Amino acid sequence: MVGFGWRKPANVAGTSAPAILLSLFVATGGLLFGYDTGSINGILAMESFKKDFTTGYFDKEGIPGMYPSQVSLIVAMLSAGTMVGALISAPIGDLWGRRLSLIAALGVFCVGAIFQVCATNVPLLVVGRTLAGVGVGIVSVLVPLYQSEMAPKWVRGTLVCAYQLSITAGLFAAAGVNILTHNMKGAAAYRIPIGLQLTWAIVLALGLLILPETPRYLIKRGYKDAAALSLSRLRRLDITHPALIEELAEIQANHEYELALGPDTYKDIFFGEPHLGRRTLTGCGLQMLQQLTGVNFIMYYGTDFFQKGGVEDPYLITLIMQIINMVSTLPGLFVVESWGRRRLLIVGAAGMAICQLLIASFATANGSDTATQSRILIIFVAIYIFFFAASWGPVVWVVTSEIYPLKVRAKSMSVSTAANWLLNFGIAYGTPYMVDTERVEGSGSIDLGSRIFFLWGAFCILSIAFVWFMVYETSKISLEQIDEMYERVDHAWNSRRFEPSWSFQQMRDFGFSESGIPPQEPQLELQHSRSSGSQSETGGSSTNTATTASQDDKLPIPLGHVDFSY
Repeated sequence: MVGFGWRKPANVAGTSAPAILLSLFVATGGLLFGYDTGSINGILAMESFKKDFTTGYFDKEGIPGMYPSQVSLIVAMLSAGTMVGALISAPIGDLWGRRLSLIAALGVFCVGAIFQVCATNVPLLVVGRTLAGVGVGIVSVLVPLYQSEMAPKWVRGTLVCAYQLSITAGLFAAAGVNILTHNMKGAAAYRIPIGLQLTWAIVLALGLLILPETPRYLIKRGYKDAAALSLSRLRRLDITHPALIEELAEIQANHEYELALGPDTYKDIFFGEPHLGRRTLTGCGLQMLQQLTGVNFIMYYGTDFFQKGGVEDPYLITLIMQIINMVSTLPGLFVVESWGRRRLLIVGAAGMAICQLLIASFATANGSDTATQSRILIIFVAIYIFFFAASWGPVVWVVTSEIYPLKVRAKSMSVSTAANWLLNFGIAYGTPYMVDTERVEGSGSIDLGSRIFFLWGAFCILSIAFVWFMVYETSKISLEQIDEMYERVDHAWNSRRFEPSWSFQQMRDFGFSESGIPPQEPQLELQHSRSSGSQSETGGSSTNTATTASQDDKLPIPLGHVDFSY
């Protein structure tokens, strides 16, 4: 644990166990999106689903199927709903709180899931997926937000990464369920996978009923006593403990200092201080590039794409890919604190780019050699998923949950997450027209096939440059100290050397922090030697000595170095 940066610092008061356990539980909200994405991936390829939902389309072999416009609509409307949910998550998250808003989002998701289970035609299925998407969109903003505001700084990145791990676990669970049900006759083949997603949504909602609200949200709303009680539950410290009082005072001072720099409107997330526009651009850019790596091309259409690419048993290959996806998230959890956010993102993007460009190059060079293409496709897609799951999958959520100040955190996260879902919608809707030769024959398809990986690879190369120039290193510092970093560090590539030193209580009260300009050690030694010399010149009289001792007795005894930032 020491090598991974998970050891609690010795100078941090209280315990971290309650905050860690709560963050891990809330992270399971990612199961909802992961399971829904994985289930629709397999359901679209089920014969019983095609037979029940076809509107007259038949493929070349005379088997009932669906038009590309219907497939695109069914898949993409979840993403359209999530974009709406992400945008409305900020106002309801700031009004109702993080916890109650999550419970409401889970209720909306359950209604959408019920619509999907009962659907007998495409329009009702699309309505259900849209409603479920609204719930998932709210969850996708508020879960990382809730985690980042609860988690200790020394393990915050790992805990937010657990949200992505839950998404991969949901994808894996859906792939397993699809394997068990896809050969069933009748509607049970697809209704069982759809209905099972209700299970964890209900469990998570019941758990949230007894969890506390985040202390940072309560400070934002002016409920200082409630914030102290919440922090006391998280740290297992008495509400009068000096460390708890100091931490709460620093959170409040930071929030008041932020408000002194400007209001918390939507306009200010682009034009406000300190450097809010740069932070919003960073968050939106990361979320969009996460989608443009092409991962959801595999997650949404992988089974069908493998089937059309000549891969035997595409359901089994999809399950294997989901196992790799879930297991490969663990290395990211292990090194996100020790490596840092920037290094992990750059290494991940480089690995993905190499794999994707190799897939596309082999597909172009081999032409009609389907057997060789399918083997190369499977091998390099597996390696590509490893790099994504260990880096861009979890770390993007970590960075976007950390870089915004409290006053606009919910608004900025909602906008950046909406950018993710906007690209998600575009990829989900447009992919069948780009790669599916059978369904869209004669309808203007550009028929890229495996050459689509040239596009994803190019965006991965762009991602490396974006991280280098835009992403600040946020590991091992508190959310409040990230504000200080954006004010003091001009360029992202210098952020790794940043050392926090401000007291936001002094910044709020005096406009500067004495601790921000620490005296140099040689000056302290010089002052000490001068003081000793002046005392010796007086002859060291007993009167002076007694007076000095008397004055020293009146000075407060220092408590030692205790880290109050969390």
